[in-house]
Amino acid sequence: SGLLRAVLPEIEPMKGCEQPPQFHPEGDVFQHTRLMLELLPENVSVPLVFSVILHDVAKPVTARVDPDGRIRFNDHDRVGAEMSEQIMERLRFSRTEIDATVEMVRQHMVFKDVPRMRVAKLKRFMARPTFEQELELHRVDCASSHAMLDNYEFLQRKKEEFANEPIIPPPLLTGNDLIALGMKPGPKFGEILEAVETRQLEGTLKTHEQALEWVKREYGR
Repeated sequence: SGLLRAVLPEIEPMKGCEQPPQFHPEGDVFQHTRLMLELLPENVSVPLVFSVILHDVAKPVTARVDPDGRIRFNDHDRVGAEMSEQIMERLRFSRTEIDATVEMVRQHMVFKDVPRMRVAKLKRFMARPTFEQELELHRVDCASSHAMLDNYEFLQRKKEEFANEPIIPPPLLTGNDLIALGMKPGPKFGEILEAVETRQLEGTLKTHEQALEWVKREYGR
């Protein structure tokens, strides 16, 4: 409508923006987005609605056709996140709503990689505050296109698997523990503590004592 063009002119180029039919048999970017909106449940948040509207907003400006004829939209998630921030600032949404929407748009393509993630990376991905809404974004994204929900179902299983304990548990070590080992505070602390957390999340370090011994062995103290 004329109102839509006036309020969200960035939506208009989605019409007629063709997509690879093997992944998007439903049609162009605009049709895909409309179908996603129809699949959302009632009473969803502003960031979820706008992440649906804007998740592919950069496809028209990033569209390229390979020599073999395949349509690609390289970096449309990153460019779309930047565009989403500009659009929502223009429309005067709250900073909280903007930040959540931008994060969801930026991350929406990461879901294709979740089965190949190491456990620590997957847990960190799932622990982010926008993850649950991103999961719903992913569901309607898939359901409105190729209808393959493998990764959605994989993540639902992982949610059950990780449900019995905090997905990011309290740290086994802190900076004070490293100081007690005789280490000098500095940027290296962050690297060491992240390495300890990674092994904690993957289950190879389970206790404070194990973590201390690992640090002493790996970092020479």
